[in-house]
Amino acid sequence: MKTISRDDFKISTKINIKELPSICDLEASKKNITDALTFVSKKLGKLQNTMYAHDKYAVLVCLQGMDTSGKDSLVREVFKNFNARGVIVHSFKVPTELELGHDYLWRHYIVLPERGKFGVFNRTHYENVLVTRVHPNYILGEKIPSVKSIDDVNEAFWDKRFEQINNFEKHIAENGTIIFKFFLNISKEEQRKRLIRRLDKKEKNWKFSPGDLKERIHWDAYQSCYEDVLNRSSKPHAPWYNIPADDKATARYIVAKIMYDTLIKYTDIQEPELDDDIKENLKLYKEQLKNE
Repeated sequence: MKTISRDDFKISTKINIKELPSICDLEASKKNITDALTFVSKKLGKLQNTMYAHDKYAVLVCLQGMDTSGKDSLVREVFKNFNARGVIVHSFKVPTELELGHDYLWRHYIVLPERGKFGVFNRTHYENVLVTRVHPNYILGEKIPSVKSIDDVNEAFWDKRFEQINNFEKHIAENGTIIFKFFLNISKEEQRKRLIRRLDKKEKNWKFSPGDLKERIHWDAYQSCYEDVLNRSSKPHAPWYNIPADDKATARYIVAKIMYDTLIKYTDIQEPELDDDIKENLKLYKEQLKNE
C-alpha cells in the first residue's frame, strides 16, 4: 500500500479549492485499506488509554464537509476500537433556543473534551462561517446587539468572526488541547451519486431530506466559503487537512493515520510512574492478594 505523509494533506499555504483532490489512490484493495484502518485504529485506542493515564492533553477532532461526505460513518469506523469512555461525539445541528441565548461559540466550548479524552465535533464551530455565510439571514436569529439588519452582516463582520474562532482555538491549544481539523473533500458528482443511493436504498431513505437538494443548489457558494475557511484558519496549532473523500475507506484511513502519526510525536505522553513506596511494595501486595 502506498505510504502517505500527513504533510501531503495539510493546508500550509494558500490554496485554490478547485485544485484540492477529492480522490487519493492508495494503490491497495478496499480490504487492505480497511485492514490498515483497523490496525491504526487499535493503536489509537491504546494511545488514548495512555493519554487517559497521563491526564495532560485532550484531543479535539473537527469534521467538516458537504452533505454525504461521510462524516457519520467515518466516526463509526475510525473510533470503533476505542474504549467507550475515551471518546465523546457531538453532532451540532440547528441551534436550540438555549444555545441562541448565548454567543455562538458557547455550545462548542461547554462540550470540549476533558484531559485524556478525544472529543469529536461532527460539524463544528465553522458552521458559523459556512452555513451562516451562505445564508446570512440566520445571523439575525443570534440576537447580536451590533447586528440590526442584514446590512450589518458584512465583510468586517466575517473578519471579526474569523478572529474570534482563531482566538478560541489558540486558547484551547495553549491549554493542552491537540486540535485536528479535517475537511472531507467530496466532489459534486460523488455527492449526486450518494444522494441517489439514499433514494434507491430503503434502509437509507431516512437520511434523505429535500433540504439536501436545496443546499446542493448553493454548491459553488459553499466551496467559496470552504476555501476561505481553509486559507484563514489553518494554523500551526490547529491545521486543516484536506481529506479526499470520494472513497470512504480511503478517507477513514487517512484521517486515522494523520492522527496517529501526529500524536506519537508527543514523546511526553507516557503512563505515570508509580510512587516509590508503591513500587517497592508491589511484591508484598501481590503476595497479600494471593494469600487471601
